[in-house]
Amino acid sequence: MATLAQRVRTFFQSPQGQRLVDQGRRQLAKPENQRRLRGLFDRLQKRSRGR
Repeated sequence: MATLAQRVRTFFQSPQGQRLVDQGRRQLAKPENQRRLRGLFDRLQKRSRGR
């Protein structure tokens, strides 16, 4: 039986996985989404430093 990592790797090499990766790259190229992610990372870092 294939490990989870092998199954994920196989999926991302498939045409459906490649479409998903391309869609994700297009979304990450948008400034609005980059701003949202930076805000999320900042909140997560503050939370982890506070503990």
